[in-house]
Amino acid sequence: MNDRIALYGKKSDSLESLLRRLGFSPVTPEEDPEALILCYGGDGAMLGAELRYPNRLKMPVRDCETAPHCPKHSLESQLLAMKNGQLRSSTLMKLQGTLGDMTRFAVNDVFIHNTNNVSALRYQVKIDDDIYAREVVGDGVGVSTVHGSTAYYRSITHGSFRVGIGIAFSNSTELLNHLVLQEDSVIKVRILRGPSELVFDNSPEVTPLREGDIVTIRKSDQVARMLGLDIFMCPECRRIRREQRANGYEDSTL
Repeated sequence: MNDRIALYGKKSDSLESLLRRLGFSPVTPEEDPEALILCYGGDGAMLGAELRYPNRLKMPVRDCETAPHCPKHSLESQLLAMKNGQLRSSTLMKLQGTLGDMTRFAVNDVFIHNTNNVSALRYQVKIDDDIYAREVVGDGVGVSTVHGSTAYYRSITHGSFRVGIGIAFSNSTELLNHLVLQEDSVIKVRILRGPSELVFDNSPEVTPLREGDIVTIRKSDQVARMLGLDIFMCPECRRIRREQRANGYEDSTL
């Protein structure tokens, strides 16, 4: 593996001395377009790196200050495993949301929200060739990948899934079932009344939507290439993180 490692993340500069001690040469992603991108932080750092540098191999590593690593997955051990070629590579499916000639790509999800918090969004949903809902009144609707199902999708549905793509309806006045569809499904959302906007992953880009706009969401041909995603946060790392948060908040006053 190339000994040049491109750093990404707010606190990624703190890794430079350790990387040099292990025989790596830290660079910026722009300095070496072929270098592995080390995303240091949390899910946001990984998503942000994919938005900015799509199609490049990335290794996500948790910021040990906010998400302590278990003894098995210390920062140094993860970097050594990467250096020795011991990390598993994987790909994450991406979604694409299209409006006219504009297309957005997402690792987690594509969501359509009401712009005004006190004004409900009215929209229609079509799945493949069938109308699923002629008129939905609520805060919005989102389509999620398997990876994204443990994020915003889960906060709405209180569940996740392991195959396919999911649709979550946020605060709809109608009793609608959240759906898990086949990967090749095509979802179309027509805006009946807004104001509304399209957002994706943690991107700061927001696309305003007008009455009559149709957003088409489907599986993309693009994928996100990851290294060591299976140890990004193992069950023991998650347990330690939960305990740290509980201990940190139990004496706080409101």
